[in-house]
Amino acid sequence: MIEMPDILSKIVYKTRSELNKKKKKVGISDFQAFELYERPRKNFKERLHDGSNPSIIAEIKKASPSRGLIREDFNVQRIASQYREAGASALSILTEEFFFQGALENLKLARNEVDIPLLRKDFIIDPYQIEEARAYGADAVLLIVRITDGNQLQELHHAAEEAELQCLVECYDQEDYNRIDFERVNIIGVNNRDLKTFNVHLHQGVALLNKAPDEIVKVSESGLHNADDLQYLRDNGIHAALIGEYFMKQDHPGEVLRNLLANLNK
Repeated sequence: MIEMPDILSKIVYKTRSELNKKKKKVGISDFQAFELYERPRKNFKERLHDGSNPSIIAEIKKASPSRGLIREDFNVQRIASQYREAGASALSILTEEFFFQGALENLKLARNEVDIPLLRKDFIIDPYQIEEARAYGADAVLLIVRITDGNQLQELHHAAEEAELQCLVECYDQEDYNRIDFERVNIIGVNNRDLKTFNVHLHQGVALLNKAPDEIVKVSESGLHNADDLQYLRDNGIHAALIGEYFMKQDHPGEVLRNLLANLNK
């Protein structure tokens, strides 16, 4: 495994600690009894690849380690509904509790509010979390290359396939990218943010995405703010953009999304 910056190490350590507690309360097989477990899954990949413009994965995120509290007025159902009505192709729901103030319940709330695909965005290191994601209504999960070791990425991807969930496999740099098996992975995301400086490098991210095979769905993540950014993605053949913090800082996230898409089509 590539050496992780301190913040990722702290999050993974806390995630592992909390998982040990969770498993004592709810067994992995117990999730099959949850109301949303048997719900038919929506096709995340298909929704990201259904037009000439980049599709928008709109994120619901309350806080982050680098920014602290991003949104105080945090009504998941209202935000999810606004996003869907404004034209989001899918939603990303931050469920990590301690560093992002997320919750699995937010995933369930969004699932009961909208009919578009949902991505569980968290720090997934164990198949337990994948079953958990399915039980709370996710259609896809984020797998972060940087926090996996050995065959762990492949094992998690296989567990997601078994759970009928799709995977957005996220990398930060060339070293991460080199570990991706494109015989199995069909959605790749590149996070444009440097984990050490938190600076955004959109051009570097796009250059890395464009190394992927043509049939792979490509997602640009972090630091996207305006129609010019989306135009740049479109010009470079990028299929989708994951945008969260920019929307979350607005009074009316859905309205900002709608205007962003309208400006792109001018």
